[in-house]
Amino acid sequence: MWHIQDDLYLDESELEIGMIRAQGAGGQHVNKVSSAVHLRFDLRASRLPADVQAAILAFADRRISKEGVIIIKAQTFRSLEKNRAEAIERLLALLRQCLVKETPRRATKPTRASQRRRVQGKLQRGDIKRLRGRVGDE
Repeated sequence: MWHIQDDLYLDESELEIGMIRAQGAGGQHVNKVSSAVHLRFDLRASRLPADVQAAILAFADRRISKEGVIIIKAQTFRSLEKNRAEAIERLLALLRQCLVKETPRRATKPTRASQRRRVQGKLQRGDIKRLRGRVGDE
């Protein structure tokens, strides 16, 4: 069980972890060993509450499919165990990011002093531009 947030936990049995061959450069050993990890998490089949599932599905991320399956591919390390741990950590980070509640913006008005400063600055810039005219045409 991995801790997501507050009283939310992710069960290891809900994850499908497959091993695949990593892309990129390697050596003589590269075509024999499957060291990359392909993690699949079916959100709709999970035991997470419905409101949490809705919040995650509403989150705009290319790793979340329309069917509600989160797919993460980890191939940073040469070790299968490290890639597996990284994939799980990235899944937990994604789930935590989806569940952050944004505070609603409160509309505010500018203060009277800030309005005065703004107008005063505009007047000063206008004076500077007005004084840029030709000198000898009076």
